[in-house]
Amino acid sequence: MSLVSFEVDAEICVITINRPEKRNAVDGPTALELRTAFERFEADPALRVAILTGAGDNFCAGADLSAVGDPALRNELDPEGGRNAPMGPTRMALSKPLIAAISGYAVAGGLELALLADLRVADPDAVLGVFCRRWGVPLIDGGTVRLPRIVGMARALDLILTGRPVAAPEALAMGLLNRVTAAGNALAEARSLARDIAAFPQQCMLNDRHSAYAQWDLPLADALRQEGMRGVPIVAAEGKAGAERFAEGAGRHGNFTGN
Repeated sequence: MSLVSFEVDAEICVITINRPEKRNAVDGPTALELRTAFERFEADPALRVAILTGAGDNFCAGADLSAVGDPALRNELDPEGGRNAPMGPTRMALSKPLIAAISGYAVAGGLELALLADLRVADPDAVLGVFCRRWGVPLIDGGTVRLPRIVGMARALDLILTGRPVAAPEALAMGLLNRVTAAGNALAEARSLARDIAAFPQQCMLNDRHSAYAQWDLPLADALRQEGMRGVPIVAAEGKAGAERFAEGAGRHGNFTGN
């Protein structure tokens, strides 16, 4: 059975870590399959949104520490911090939206995989945290970079220093989660959200997404200038037609279907 499954549903793909007997902990071969799956998503222009989830009752319990002693199974450790991250795709800069659908545990490296996503949707029983703190295993899959950018430094340091579990309601309140669903509904909600995103004019959405990420590296004035330079051509490419549809009566009263 494949360690990672790749399901295509029209313009959406669902990438599933398929090691439920290990709480979807990621060893070296699984990390390689995960990275390959994300590269497939990136390379396919027909795919607009990806969903990452875990088989069974958990999202991902992190790196498979039981594989450390086996050269054939242990996760790759690049002393130069190169593209091939221990958990697989976590050093990629994705050009298209990713949604994490979380149930059960998303901890240690599993939390770092979830942080790669643009949006995180979770069941009410989800638990997130830097559980690797107790084992002396560092965050080397983006955790110290993405977590402060998502929840702010104070909250990030709370999680990083203590390694404590964070239940779904608290994770939602701090901005670590975007949505908490009814029990067992995280993947269905993620699919619905992905379909909504895939239905929008793509050049405009992708441009705004890129600008939101790129601004972290720039002073305010440069970030604002870059936003304008990248955005103005989109007005002609997609915005003009959208404005005409609105003027003709589409999208009134917050109706996103355009009717």
